[in-house]
Amino acid sequence: MLKTGMIIAERYEILGKIGTGGMADVYKAKDHKLNRFVAIKVLKPEFREDTTFIRKFRSEAQAAAGLTHPNIVNVFDVGDDEGVYYIVMELIEGITLKEYISKKGRLSVKEATSIAIQVSMGLEAAHSHGIVHRDVKPQNIIISMDGKVKVTDFGIARAASSNTISSNVMGSVHYSSPEQVRGGYSDEKSDIYSLGITLYEMVTGRVPFDGDTTVAIAIKHLQEEMVPPSIYAEDLPNSLEQIIFKCTQKSVDRRYSRMEDVIADLKHSLIDPQGDFVKLTSVDTEAKTVVISDKELGEIKHTPKQISKQEAASLEAEVNETDYEDSEEEIYRRKQQKRDTGRRSSSTSSKGGHRKSKKKKGVSHGLTIVAFIGGAAILIAAIFFIARTAGLIGGDKNPAEGQKQEQSQSKDDESLVVVPDLRGKTEAEATEMTKDMHLGIQFMGEEASTQEKGRISRQDIEPGEKVQAYSIIQYYVSKGAQEVNVPDTDGRTGIEAQQILEDMGFTVTVQKEYSELDENGYPFVDPGYAYYTIPEAGTTVKSTDTITLVISRGVDYGDSIEVPSVVGVQRDEAITTLGKFLDVRVEEQMSSEVPAGEVISQSPDAYEWVNPDDGITITVSTGNTDPAAAKTETTDNGLAAQQSAAQQQAAANGEVWKCTQSLNTPTGYAGGPVRLELIQEVGGESKASVIVEGQVLQFPYDLNITGAPGVSDGILYLSEEVNGTYQELGHYPIKFSKAE
Repeated sequence: MLKTGMIIAERYEILGKIGTGGMADVYKAKDHKLNRFVAIKVLKPEFREDTTFIRKFRSEAQAAAGLTHPNIVNVFDVGDDEGVYYIVMELIEGITLKEYISKKGRLSVKEATSIAIQVSMGLEAAHSHGIVHRDVKPQNIIISMDGKVKVTDFGIARAASSNTISSNVMGSVHYSSPEQVRGGYSDEKSDIYSLGITLYEMVTGRVPFDGDTTVAIAIKHLQEEMVPPSIYAEDLPNSLEQIIFKCTQKSVDRRYSRMEDVIADLKHSLIDPQGDFVKLTSVDTEAKTVVISDKELGEIKHTPKQISKQEAASLEAEVNETDYEDSEEEIYRRKQQKRDTGRRSSSTSSKGGHRKSKKKKGVSHGLTIVAFIGGAAILIAAIFFIARTAGLIGGDKNPAEGQKQEQSQSKDDESLVVVPDLRGKTEAEATEMTKDMHLGIQFMGEEASTQEKGRISRQDIEPGEKVQAYSIIQYYVSKGAQEVNVPDTDGRTGIEAQQILEDMGFTVTVQKEYSELDENGYPFVDPGYAYYTIPEAGTTVKSTDTITLVISRGVDYGDSIEVPSVVGVQRDEAITTLGKFLDVRVEEQMSSEVPAGEVISQSPDAYEWVNPDDGITITVSTGNTDPAAAKTETTDNGLAAQQSAAQQQAAANGEVWKCTQSLNTPTGYAGGPVRLELIQEVGGESKASVIVEGQVLQFPYDLNITGAPGVSDGILYLSEEVNGTYQELGHYPIKFSKAE
């Protein structure tokens, strides 16, 4: 066990132990090179002596490091330091899916489906890179504090397949596929099986196969049929139950063949819960007992053997192959060698039969000549047909290739659906518009809006966009404009003041001006801090109004001031420090050396004398994210998740991101003072802010929260004050979207 304060690889400072698993302990650490917090998984001592395991563990971890996906815990580094073997990973603040299921008993259908889709998306990305997880289970699925679902521990399961782990297999065997417990080859379909078991547990709160020993559980995977999940979850839709059944078929050929198909059916189930679109292969067509007649049995007995003894031995060795020592390529090469050896052996054994067939040699040659002539004639005819089709000989040119391309393009277009404009429509009208379009709609809450009360004010997918069938359009309904008081922003930085105003629903316009001076010549308000608002604090206005926030530039020193240094400073702090400049422009640049959100350079340089009206430009690091490639990525439940670079750009553009959902009465609420805390992931770090504290709320409570620009997700924690301390009653995933 590592101690707090230890330094690994002259870079990672251990801050404390945060978890333990079958093969490794997990620590929170500080990466001093990139100035960020990470999670470090350190192998337990009993695995450090196995050189084979270490080699394969490192190889698999390096392969997993090549995976970058919103639903996968990123691997940053892998190595060893004086016998300590470690993997450095993205630090995710949250809980495992196993813990989440334990707390809730069982999950709702929509929540379980959403989680399953996100897990499937991560596994699909891994499979597309040739990486199979082999240990998909709730313990290896993390739900972060901002609601994202991430799969972890890629590669470590495969490294463990060549080791005997007695006390720790128990947690995995519940989710292992029949081919895994049998000790055979496992591939992408093994992950699909484990996902099906995990989905079963989410909707029922229990695993389908359990027992006192790992062997007993393994045998059930091989021999017993699972109890239908609808027995434990009576409200389980037919389509989701059929998806679980198809994922968990004991026969590999009867499962889904690809994760893409699993995702498509899961999304379809959200639109058509009771639909019968999941196609299961009939057992009768594959496993029905057939009585062989005496005549057929005789024919089988007299049929020449097609497999030699050498081939049989080779096949048996291939089936029993479980050695993890070799890579996938090496296993494939050995299999090919075994097949080639079998063919040579078969060819050698057939030489003895040449003498017996010599009498038929003339007939054979005649047939060969006829076959050759016939083949040549067919080839000439084919060439003629192709040339004619291409327009090279005879007749007009036939644009067959262009037609094929047009047909292919037409087919692609037909598979997409154009999103209608729901804004200004009632919910009934929106339902009528989308019912025959293979699109779903989902109410996300009410918000203050210029739209007429009761009409849709906003939708998450822009009208006119083309999306896959069965996509879900999430919408908000207007509740009209609300009257609120302009808050006092004295003593706040300009950025903090803007956030407060936006939290109340205002659209904020920022201006700057020099401050008035006191009798000693000092500014009443320091540069970068809130000066005043228009309308002034305390004025009653509508929540949809625009507020002008004036930020102080401090003392007016004319057209020549010394530029302060902000290199190495966080973006928001740098903007406040440069408050005297009329215009602070923010540019972004990818850097593996400077943490995301930190200033890399500035122009003009520090300590130069310049005119503050000319403005200044700072370049902010986006970490390992290319700013040009930063884009909105679609998450599994259809909402947009912004990468950190996009978040920073949204902030630089002055965008306002709002949440206006309604909060129902939490279970156990006794009517006391409440605290609401919002947690969002901003620039790769979890940021917390208190929305309400010490107030008695009337439920349902209409939220009117402004979140970090460009961040679409958040977790709202609700606590009630009991005997002087706040006790959490629940936490809720909430969604933000850009305000118009």
